[in-house]
Amino acid sequence: MQLAAGFGVSEAVIGLTIVAAGTSLPEVMTSVMATIKGQRDIAIGNVVGSNVFNILCVLGLSGLVSPAPLQAGAQLASLDMPVMLGVALLCLPLFFTGARLNRAEGGLFLALYVAYVWYMVALTLGSGYVPQLRTGILFGLIPLVVLFVAVTLGRDLARGRR
Repeated sequence: MQLAAGFGVSEAVIGLTIVAAGTSLPEVMTSVMATIKGQRDIAIGNVVGSNVFNILCVLGLSGLVSPAPLQAGAQLASLDMPVMLGVALLCLPLFFTGARLNRAEGGLFLALYVAYVWYMVALTLGSGYVPQLRTGILFGLIPLVVLFVAVTLGRDLARGRR
């Protein structure tokens, strides 16, 4: 982390990429292995439980023991929170389609994550192509994902009515 900070990478980017990846790898591997073994309930429980624990317990305990209030930076409020809300909304169709996530949908979520991390790193490094990347994500990737989710949801709901 000190190396990244030495290159001028913000603490938010470090926390949302390096630290998040490092602390999430055990959950990812547990979920992947459970899915391969056909124990999908364990995989889902692991992911949801880990997220709930991290948000409520870790953040709550940090706020409880911190001598000063925990403050969210401007980037967290203007970029990261809307991204988290958007991804949560994209998960809603899963509840209408029998709580199933197929490979294409998983690939789309992975593509969204890669685009998000790419944008965060480019923004932190002050890359000149940030406006083009933002435009590509907002008017290219996001509409494609929303369209795909809507078509998939419509198809699954129509199939369920038969």
